[in-house]
Amino acid sequence: MQKSRQKKPAKKKIVKQVNSESLVKPGQAEMLLNVVKTLASFDSLKEVFDEFVDMLSEAAQADRVTIFLHDKETGELYSRIAQGDLEREIRILTTVGVAGHVFTTAESMLVHDVSKNRYFDPSVDKGTGYTTRNILCVPIMTSKGDTIGVAQLLNKKKGKFTRNDLGLVEALTTQAAVVIQSILLVEQMEKSHEKEMEFFNVVSDVMSEIDLGAVLNKVMAEATRMLNADRGTLFLNDEKGNELFSIIGAELGKQEIRFPNHLGIAGTVFQSGRTVNIPHAYADLRFNPSFDKKTGFFTRSILCAPVVNKKGKTIGVTQVLNKHGGPFTDEDAARLKAFTAQVAIAMENAKLFDDIQNMRNYSEGILKSMASGVITLNGEEMVITCNDAGLKIMKIYSDAIVDKKAEQFFAGSNEWVMDRIRKVAETKTSDITMDAELEFNGETVSVNLTVLPLTSVEDKTLGTMIMMEDISNEKRMKSTMSRYMDAGLAEQLMDSKEEILGGKSTVATVLFSDIRGFTPLTEELGAQGTVSLLNEYFTIMVDCIQQEGGMLDKFIGDAIMAAFGIPLAHGDDEDRAMRAAISMLTQLNAWNVERIAHGRKPVKMGIGLNTDKIVSGNIGSPKRMDYTLIGDGVNLASRLESACKQYSAQILISENTFAKLRGTYSIREIDRVVVKGKTEPVAVYEVLDYHSDETFPNMMEVVGYFKSGVKKYRQQKWESAMDTFKECLSLNPDDRLSEIYIDRCKILKKKSPGDDWDGVWVMKSK
Repeated sequence: MQKSRQKKPAKKKIVKQVNSESLVKPGQAEMLLNVVKTLASFDSLKEVFDEFVDMLSEAAQADRVTIFLHDKETGELYSRIAQGDLEREIRILTTVGVAGHVFTTAESMLVHDVSKNRYFDPSVDKGTGYTTRNILCVPIMTSKGDTIGVAQLLNKKKGKFTRNDLGLVEALTTQAAVVIQSILLVEQMEKSHEKEMEFFNVVSDVMSEIDLGAVLNKVMAEATRMLNADRGTLFLNDEKGNELFSIIGAELGKQEIRFPNHLGIAGTVFQSGRTVNIPHAYADLRFNPSFDKKTGFFTRSILCAPVVNKKGKTIGVTQVLNKHGGPFTDEDAARLKAFTAQVAIAMENAKLFDDIQNMRNYSEGILKSMASGVITLNGEEMVITCNDAGLKIMKIYSDAIVDKKAEQFFAGSNEWVMDRIRKVAETKTSDITMDAELEFNGETVSVNLTVLPLTSVEDKTLGTMIMMEDISNEKRMKSTMSRYMDAGLAEQLMDSKEEILGGKSTVATVLFSDIRGFTPLTEELGAQGTVSLLNEYFTIMVDCIQQEGGMLDKFIGDAIMAAFGIPLAHGDDEDRAMRAAISMLTQLNAWNVERIAHGRKPVKMGIGLNTDKIVSGNIGSPKRMDYTLIGDGVNLASRLESACKQYSAQILISENTFAKLRGTYSIREIDRVVVKGKTEPVAVYEVLDYHSDETFPNMMEVVGYFKSGVKKYRQQKWESAMDTFKECLSLNPDDRLSEIYIDRCKILKKKSPGDDWDGVWVMKSK
């Protein structure tokens, strides 16, 4: 209101000058009368601008004319310029330059010498190569006294702009303001209509989708595009885990992002149910910059709105980052809120469909993975489903049994099974028969048979389920052998029809692990305590190895030797070995927490990994054999496990393993060494993924400084290298490896290794 009161007197003053001094010549009066008529004949703002620019240029004999309009949403002045078939906008702040001053004060300005005007910005001329001598600039004002823009004229072709020029331009802009304001209103209405139609089309498109991943990706993409932002993410709430999650990469395999629903800005919005608009992310204490550090993305502005269903319950949040051209506005917040409100139904439906689909897949997955055969029958004793194990036991294909009468398969010597089925259907109680025999295709199979009634949630009878556990001699033997060797190897040996003594050469990743300080530990525990500790320790470690498809080769005292890629390769055995090693240390740390809580000493260990060609096979005699792995690749893995002691590390891997990794891990190269018994150096890397922020603070910064320090160390820049390693210690005082390198630098500084030194460290022990 204050600005409006300032503008009106300015306008009246100008009009008074024009009338009293008769600045408009008789020949120009006709031009003024035709301004509205001429400009009103055009439909677009660009055409009006072009014509009005020509009018002003001709009227005041100006070299250049620019019309700036005010953008209320961004607080800027903008002008549209045509370049070929394209149209672009020039934007300036309302506080900058002569044009900004005229707009702000709503008073015309006549500048005869720009070098003497404090509002003139010479950087514009430097950027364009144009030389501005004089300026005539007037506000474009509506009949109500509102300033909607400015007209700026540069360099009168002959001489300088006069007050007659000023009066004429003011009169022309006053006449043109009516047409410009009308076209602006029409343009705004058209844009609003386009946004509404676009909004409805987007909502319609999202509502037609049922797949949860596709819905989330569509909503994110449309919200990002609709608000002209860099990124967008839609998080839904998982009520079971109290987590916010989002599914990304639906086309290339779904990947979930999850975090507690009270953390960060998204968590704040979810818990409060209120929209948050942050124009400067790093100035807000709720913003966590660690995500930017990890991803390399720089977050400037954030708009986060709750997703509320028709019952008023918050089911998630939508978050968009970095609007192009400035911070998000209140209009953006309103559009995002309206958009999420419309698509909330689609998201709930998609999530419900996804939950049902997951339950179905989960059930099918259980049946498929079960070693026991499972057959389901309806009330008419028709076979509805039969899992893979059931087909294998019955030696039949799915098409031959599904939708067939059960009595076709349980007849003759198997007829007793039908008696059990009918008994269960009548009594509604389960029936178990242990170590029974069934005959399929002329072969006898020993099974434990269980028949169960199938009922619905409403306790209605659906049919019968038959479970058959194969306990034939082959299965019993495999079960027994698996207690003494890897289950995969036992099955391979059982299935092999060839001579089981022999070997083969293959590429595999070998894992060695060993307990640190085991001898004094056994002296304290005694025989029974030592065996108990090892059994508990080996149970945890072997589970970690076998969960990643690794083959346990043997226990060597308190050491473990395992391999990934034998007897069968998986294509990602290096990553499997890495995940197993990280899991071993993670589980060991959790186990140590329990041990310490019970007053026991924690157990520490080291792990070495190497990928190379090895020889694997059964070595021995027909009376006694042992499956083992041999070769330089095995030896290097063992040396790396031992080297963990020297480098105060817990997982060391060779350059061979590092080069073949597909996953992303926290790894740093720690040295190039020549191990005991070898002459060629090998690069050694330390894996840090098992650490937490407490056990290894500022990990990424330390890794960066350490890499720089090693580079300087190899360049024999001892002082600079020591300073860099000290930076590592300032970030993590427990980084023993940095201390080792500082000690090395001190030694090598006193006794220079020579110009031909290649930075290789020779290990003196195994």
